[in-house]
This record gives sequence, C-alpha cells and structure tokens, in this order.
Amino acid sequence: MIRNISWFLFAFLAIAIGLYPALYLFSGPEFGFLGSKPRDVLSDPAWLVAFNTHIFFGGMALLTGWSQFSKKLRARRLNLHRNLGKTYVVAAVLSGLAGIYLSFYANFGWIPGLGFFILGVLWLFTTIRAYQHIRAGRTAAHRKAMTYSYAACFAAVMLRLWLPVLVMMFGDLGTAYTIVAWWCWIPNMGVAWWLVRRL
Repeated sequence: MIRNISWFLFAFLAIAIGLYPALYLFSGPEFGFLGSKPRDVLSDPAWLVAFNTHIFFGGMALLTGWSQFSKKLRARRLNLHRNLGKTYVVAAVLSGLAGIYLSFYANFGWIPGLGFFILGVLWLFTTIRAYQHIRAGRTAAHRKAMTYSYAACFAAVMLRLWLPVLVMMFGDLGTAYTIVAWWCWIPNMGVAWWLVRRL
C-alpha cells in the first residue's frame, strides 16, 4: 500500500512539474522565474536560448524519465522503454548543458550558482555514463547510473517543493534560495545511493 502511494506521488510530481514549462508559452515576459531576473539578462539572446532549452527539455526529461523505473514497462514493452530512454538522454544532455550555462547567472550570488553548476555536471555525467553502460550491454550498471541521473533531474521537483518551505522558515528569499540550490539535489543523491545499494 505504502509502496503504491509512493509510486503514485513520484509519478504525479514528475508529470506535474514536467508540464510546468508549458505555462511559459502562454504567459508574459516576466512570468515566474523570469520576473526575478534583471532586464539586461532578459535581453541577452544567449541567456534566453539557454533558459528555454533548460526548462523545456528539462520538462521533457521529467515526463519521460519516471516511467523508466517501471518493471512492467521494461518487461512488456521493451521497445517503448528504449525509445523513452533515448528521448530522456537527449533531453537531459541538452537541459543539463543549458543549466550549467545558467548557473553563472544564478540569483543571489556564487554560492547558489555553484550548487546549480555541480548539479548540472552530475546530471550530465550520470546520464552519459548510463547511456555508455547500456550501449555496452552492462544492464545493472546502466540502471544504477540512471538512478543517479534521474535523482539529479528530480531536483527540479524538490526545488519547487522546498523553496516555499524554506522561505517560511527563514523569512528571506535570498537565504532560502541559497540553501535550496544545494538542498534540492543532495538528499536526492542520498536516496539514489540507498536505491543503488538495494540493486
């Protein structure tokens, strides 16, 4: 029962946050995160390309990645599993590269920027390693690397869950943002490590 509820919550959050970037298509130029950026950044074409690449491909990675942990999907529809996996890898690499670029423009200074930079590097590294493992036929190693990869991807969900909580705790957006830049992914990696040990 608890396992089923956890799986439902995991899938629901991945899908909900994965669809969130679509709101930017129907909103104004200062919607959401864009409202916190200075105008000189918003007028930079390279930053805008990186931002749109990061959120839309990141959303695609969230939407395709969660189903890869379904044993039933792997057993019954292996081709679909493989195609979704390829889509996830491409989306994760593009979003990860864009995220690394964006980390140099992070709000509230270099400390949150460093947190996001390390997250981007980890996401890229684990995703590429997962792809290399499956190409070489190392299925167990592939599953372990992909567990870490999606833990990094799921930071997008945890950031949105933790940020309002931290703002209420500290009463200051700058402090909360600085913490969440690290807290959105470090516990995820701990959970991934626990899952990998079970594998």
